[in-house]
Amino acid sequence: MPFKQVQTEKLSSAVSRQIEQLILRGILRPGERLPSERELSERLAVSRPSLREAIASLQAKGLLVTKASAGIFVADVLGSAFSDVLIKLFADHDEAVFDYLSFRRDMEGLAASRAARLASDMDLQVIQTLFHKMEMAHSKRHAADEARLDAEFHLSIIEASHNVIMLHMMRSMYQLLQEGVFYNRRVMFKQRTTRDELLAQHRAINDALQNRDPAGAQAAVEAHLNYVRGCLEDQNRANANADYAQRRFEHEKNRQ
Repeated sequence: MPFKQVQTEKLSSAVSRQIEQLILRGILRPGERLPSERELSERLAVSRPSLREAIASLQAKGLLVTKASAGIFVADVLGSAFSDVLIKLFADHDEAVFDYLSFRRDMEGLAASRAARLASDMDLQVIQTLFHKMEMAHSKRHAADEARLDAEFHLSIIEASHNVIMLHMMRSMYQLLQEGVFYNRRVMFKQRTTRDELLAQHRAINDALQNRDPAGAQAAVEAHLNYVRGCLEDQNRANANADYAQRRFEHEKNRQ
């Protein structure tokens, strides 16, 4: 007969499974500190020995790490997405920037379409809140905040698509973006016309999501990332022209 005896799950296993789910769903993020042992055992309603057993199991799996005198943290599991050699290769070649943007356009367009269909009302509230923060940062002309919120806004859409593989893959891509491997987002906020256009594009994305319009959300994301690509192409062209102009100037200055 294809039946097995029903076994009661150990408390430590239930705790491990819950923490794993929070990491898998992106709720607990790499580098995030867990509550103290006392607080966590109270929240989970388990004994400290059961909690310690669960923590030890998750540490053995490489999901949690202990830092001396600091506590227990979610491991930096994103760092394994690309080798150091490949990251340096990305950074050294402009081709990788445009392939990255094409990849983002395809993946985030799909994520936006899924989010418009599958996001909970709370997911959409998170996206709306982040867009409101983007408007506030825009009014203060704070480029660093605008760049940070830009990334958080896009990641919130991926989270709302409820595809955990896409979530962790795109988080690893954004980690490299934040480190300036692909390009520096702050460059995109230098000119007022560009800043205004970028905000308008994010507004269009948010509006389509709040209206639960899958096709509109996907089109808005694709239009936005096509615009970013065009801006970076223009920037590269301007840099090349400036270099040639400098050479021409030096040449003319030194001519007899």
